[in-house]
Amino acid sequence: MIPPSFDYHCPKTVVEAVALLSKFGDEAKLLAGGHSLLPMMKLRFTEPANLIDLNKIPELRGVKEEGGVIKIGAMTTENEVLYSDLLLKKVPLLPEAAKLIADPQVRNRGTIGGDIAHGDPANDHPAIAMALDATFVLQGPNGSRKVKAVDFFHGTYMTDMADNEILTSIEVAPFAANTGYAYNKLKRKTGDWATAAAAVVLQMNGNKVSHVTIGLTNVAPMAMRATAAEQLMIGKEITPALLNEVADAVRAICDPAEDLRGDAEYKTAMAGEMTKRAITAALARCK
Repeated sequence: MIPPSFDYHCPKTVVEAVALLSKFGDEAKLLAGGHSLLPMMKLRFTEPANLIDLNKIPELRGVKEEGGVIKIGAMTTENEVLYSDLLLKKVPLLPEAAKLIADPQVRNRGTIGGDIAHGDPANDHPAIAMALDATFVLQGPNGSRKVKAVDFFHGTYMTDMADNEILTSIEVAPFAANTGYAYNKLKRKTGDWATAAAAVVLQMNGNKVSHVTIGLTNVAPMAMRATAAEQLMIGKEITPALLNEVADAVRAICDPAEDLRGDAEYKTAMAGEMTKRAITAALARCK
């Protein structure tokens, strides 16, 4: 199908883009990579009268370190995340996870900010951001503000971002020495969304867990942080029995939608299994 007609805008700065959003309100949509928005427009699930293209705003791209914080521009593509030397060195979970997102063609165009701001529970970066304890920087007409990843997602396609705000960057702390990490994703084929997935960041004190975060993908109306499961692990040795307890705690908070990837029972079971595998893989990196 062909989308209805719309006016196209191509701002050169974030301030200009925010001004356009404020002017057009509900009649405007932001264009980042376009892999979610354009199909919805073609199917006429959304019919914006104004399309605001963010691709010509250089301040929204790139990865840098400032004041001990890694800052990733929201318009940074998945391929740029995948091949960033800084991320490979300081936050290697992000490049590793990027390999599992869609396919090379999509990664060449799709952006980390678009993946997050869309609020789709099947997208990968929301749960990864939760596991990284990331902070999102939003800019609106009254300036910028910061929101923790765990507070950003309110439901399917629902986020804390106001209609006249833009996600400008993602901030994460570099990994401490000997940090383990993994993103385990069950999918039917290359390029597919997750049936269920788990992101884990882990630190050990001797043979006991000193820090752990677990983010879950596509097993509820929004990405989730499995805090109860995390608390079960603190101060304990990772054993098969503990992994089973953690998997039970993960399954207890799942509420997946049934679709072609599986029914609710199957997805819930796989959430627990992906979590166990991610923890095991992360532990192997804590050396």
